[in-house]
Amino acid sequence: MDNSTLFEIVGMAASTLTTISFMPQVIKTYKSRSAKDLSLGMFLLFTLGVTLWTAYGIAIMKPAVYIANGVTLVLAASLLYAKFRFK
Repeated sequence: MDNSTLFEIVGMAASTLTTISFMPQVIKTYKSRSAKDLSLGMFLLFTLGVTLWTAYGIAIMKPAVYIANGVTLVLAASLLYAKFRFK
């Protein structure tokens, strides 16, 4: 296994873990139907950031970047939706 393959595996593992870390918050928010403790400003900025990361990953053709950030984008957007819906 060469270094680039090893780095790709590490990148996929890291991106999987950071993406999965959003799941407990998404589940809790939708179960409780409350998003009052979520920071709107933080999630707006975060969603913009992962949108840009997704575009960057596509531009450089790195699946570890665009897949993880694309999934994270969906999760963050669902929390933004909950923030507006469950006022």
